[in-house]
Amino acid sequence: MTKARVPERADTVAVAHGAFNVVGGLWPLLHLRSFEWVFGPKSDVWLQMTTGGLLVSAGVAQLAAAPDPQGPAQARRIGLGTAMTLLAIDLIYVPKGRIRPTYLLDAAMQSGWIAAWLRSAPGQNSTRKARSNAR
Repeated sequence: MTKARVPERADTVAVAHGAFNVVGGLWPLLHLRSFEWVFGPKSDVWLQMTTGGLLVSAGVAQLAAAPDPQGPAQARRIGLGTAMTLLAIDLIYVPKGRIRPTYLLDAAMQSGWIAAWLRSAPGQNSTRKARSNAR
């Protein structure tokens, strides 16, 4: 007997993905040496800092959107756009040898975020919304 998959709650995915993006973006900003130890040295540090800052911004926007009734739809657009962009970069530049194979771990994570967003029901939000609609 197989269990039916329950769709992820969009607000839960927004919080989880937002936190992931904030932490991932802060890592090179706060400790570039450990980031480069895992993912390889970067010739353009300014570009890594810019990417980190953009990931922090995307994550903060997802976290801020999560509790709002319309927020998960916004967080979903941000999340899918971010995850698809990072996945494409990982899958294009690892085979070319421009970035380390450890980026395939990131590709797996980004694929997971895409799957989570696609499993989440559009417009699905927290129980607060359901309670307010019941009144």
